[in-house]
Amino acid sequence: MAADFMYAPEVERLERSALRRLQLERLRVTLAHAYAHIPHYRRSFDAAGVAPDQIRHLEDLARFPFMVKTDLRDNYPFGLFAVPREQVVRIHASSGTTGKPTVVGYTEADLDVWADLMARSLVGFGARPGDVVHNAYGYGLFTGGLGFHYGAERLKCSVVPMSGGNTEKQITLIRDFGARVLAATPSYALNIAEVAAQTGQDLADSPLAIGVFGAEPWSETMRAELDRRLGISAHDTYGLSEIMGPGVAAECEHRCGLHGWEDHFLFEVVDSDTLEPLPMGEQGELVITTLTKQALPMVRYRTRDITRLTDEVCACGRTHLRIQRVTGRNDDMMIIRGVNVYPSQIEAVLVGFPGVAPQYQLTLTRQGSLDHLTVETESSAPEREENRVHLAQQLRHHIKSLIGVTCEVIVRLPGELPRSQGKAVRVRDLRHQAE
Repeated sequence: MAADFMYAPEVERLERSALRRLQLERLRVTLAHAYAHIPHYRRSFDAAGVAPDQIRHLEDLARFPFMVKTDLRDNYPFGLFAVPREQVVRIHASSGTTGKPTVVGYTEADLDVWADLMARSLVGFGARPGDVVHNAYGYGLFTGGLGFHYGAERLKCSVVPMSGGNTEKQITLIRDFGARVLAATPSYALNIAEVAAQTGQDLADSPLAIGVFGAEPWSETMRAELDRRLGISAHDTYGLSEIMGPGVAAECEHRCGLHGWEDHFLFEVVDSDTLEPLPMGEQGELVITTLTKQALPMVRYRTRDITRLTDEVCACGRTHLRIQRVTGRNDDMMIIRGVNVYPSQIEAVLVGFPGVAPQYQLTLTRQGSLDHLTVETESSAPEREENRVHLAQQLRHHIKSLIGVTCEVIVRLPGELPRSQGKAVRVRDLRHQAE
């Protein structure tokens, strides 16, 4: 396949002025559709004193109210659908472990758009028709597995629908089927690499060339680790079920930010405290409005993800703005004795540190009136206890120097921490047990 093969290159390279005109046209339709068919939007727009016909410029959207996850739960199960339930051909949902699940629906046209955007994203990663795509994202109500599956099929790849778990079999099929693309959460991809090494198999010596990782925050140091261990080019992807699923944004071959597909989504960054829009390039909370969703249009959805945007044209020629790597979620931020800390900052210290394996778990407890952080990681080899204690002291000093937070560090033996077969549980919050 020719190296210059592209999927829908014309829309990816629209002049930004033309792209904004397209967004404005689609935004007006979306707002009118939501107002006419969803009572929640009608009430919230009326309460804010705004109406769809007041949109003259994209900046006018800042006058409209936000959507948050609790709005989906309050309207459980189908109260935010803008089409009759009979026109909804697919339903996904969150696990609902913290309450009612959030339910999302898709019309047939919505699924076509999703498959197209996933195919577009896969091309940006370097995938081509005919590639074997090993899909280790979870299938089912989680959007990751099926999102990648239908996108890869739209690109006419050969899809291996493995899902998560059964890691040794994953490795066998990756090698035997000649997979060129691995799709998984970064934590599970690391688990695959570890098990391969333990069983004497070098996946860096296989046809595997591209890793497509998302569904959880991960660091540049983790990227370098996955590149090295798997012999791949590891790429970041972004999406969330409330907006569509994976395929909302994706890196290209330059790996310098994720192209947000602006012909289908409108991106803003706001200050999480004041909720005021921030200028291009400033860090804040990502807010997304869908522009073509039929079943579940989302207007100014607060993702809680912390990032920044740039509209500088990428070296690849794509004009769609880029979302810089998500550093964490504002509801995941830990405040340890006055210091703001994201799990990804701890990961950046641990991954690649000499003698430390790239596995970790953070535990929050309450000591008196203060929050206490314990960082657990593993040694990269079965070190004696005194060596692991010394390594823990080094890590504690390093974390204090780089991040400014005082914490307890425990270095365990290889394999003692739980491994992820999907989204990793990096933070255990036990503070409520002390109340």
